[in-house]
Amino acid sequence: MNNNLRLVINNVNKQIEDKHFFEKDELKIILDLYAKMVSEGSWKDYGLSISSKQVGFSVFKNAAENALYKICKNFKPKNKNLKYLITDTNGKILKNSSDLDLLLKNTNWKKLKK
Repeated sequence: MNNNLRLVINNVNKQIEDKHFFEKDELKIILDLYAKMVSEGSWKDYGLSISSKQVGFSVFKNAAENALYKICKNFKPKNKNLKYLITDTNGKILKNSSDLDLLLKNTNWKKLKK
């Protein structure tokens, strides 16, 4: 019998992994916006990027082009208003907030400068 095997039921490391992605309610807010923009014909595709500092949801007008915008969540922001960002293709911050829902609802995507 192999004594080196263990059954792990409550993995405490799972909590650490969740902090390095969008939480369920954050992802719902973003995907609701994405669905609305796709139905309007403004956005066609999306991509996710994950690093140790932030997670990003990039949106595209066409899959073959660069991203129009990137909705980012910083894991360790320098101040609370830099927790959620909307950036352009070059990483320039277009809008920022400590509240994702308010940030996305108060953004006029058609007039947002790229």
